[in-house]
Amino acid sequence: MLLVLCDEHKEHLAFLHKVDAAVVGEFGRIALEFLRKGASPKIYEGAARKLCVAVKMVQHGVEGLMFLMTESSKHMLSEVDFLDSVRALDFGDDLSQTLLQMYQQNQNEIRSILSLVPSNLPAYHNLEWRLDVQLASRSLRQMVAPMLTTRLLLTRRLGSCTEHSSRVLQVDLSTLLHFISVLEGALGAMKTTHARRILRSIK
Repeated sequence: MLLVLCDEHKEHLAFLHKVDAAVVGEFGRIALEFLRKGASPKIYEGAARKLCVAVKMVQHGVEGLMFLMTESSKHMLSEVDFLDSVRALDFGDDLSQTLLQMYQQNQNEIRSILSLVPSNLPAYHNLEWRLDVQLASRSLRQMVAPMLTTRLLLTRRLGSCTEHSSRVLQVDLSTLLHFISVLEGALGAMKTTHARRILRSIK
């Protein structure tokens, strides 16, 4: 998959065009430090003085880089997908390779940090399933009518408590096979060169 960045994030990352690899590396270090400990205005001010630019410009550059690294790590982008994503921002080969190296070196740590961030969204806990097969009825002595029933168990953190919920889905065999076929087709289409070109052009 490719990352689809909004205009605001593209504008923030555009600052990287104006700096060299050493500055990009420093921005990456600041972004990781903020992920570990939270943002600090003093660091923005210090970096802005070194670069002789406005504090807001440094802040936006770091925030854009932080978003790029966290989203790429969250979706576990491959090397090819990551490079395609940043090249869609008109980054040259040198800058793209610098960002790729930064991403590969810090991906595991970023994913570890993200796993500790509390979320109010329901999370997967378990999946139970049962297959029922009707072999006969009053009108038909011989028949095979399989029905799959699944129960998705979810958890959600609410302060110090954990809320449990479930969703039940029942589907017949033909519909299930259709679902599988459509999903496999979609996954296959995402890997084509045509799909990558379309995703690059989406703003």
